[in-house]
Amino acid sequence: MRKAKVKRKTAETDVSAAVNLDGSGAFDNRTGVGFFDHMLDQLARHSLIDITTRVSGDLHIDDHHTVEDTGIALGQALAHSLVDKRG
Repeated sequence: MRKAKVKRKTAETDVSAAVNLDGSGAFDNRTGVGFFDHMLDQLARHSLIDITTRVSGDLHIDDHHTVEDTGIALGQALAHSLVDKRG
């Protein structure tokens, strides 16, 4: 299967992201930023890619670090899951 998990820890956030390109559109996103969770859920649902995220971060300061680091982790997970670039 084309799937991957990535963990990313910085001074501001601790992110775990998993994708399954051969999924059904299942999602379970908990970033702490409601609208961002909604957008990730919609990405999973409409692309039929399973996406799971868990994030803890400095939301008391700003959402920026959470969104940025989640995006980086998801991008890395997608890159790892596409390693052979077939299909």
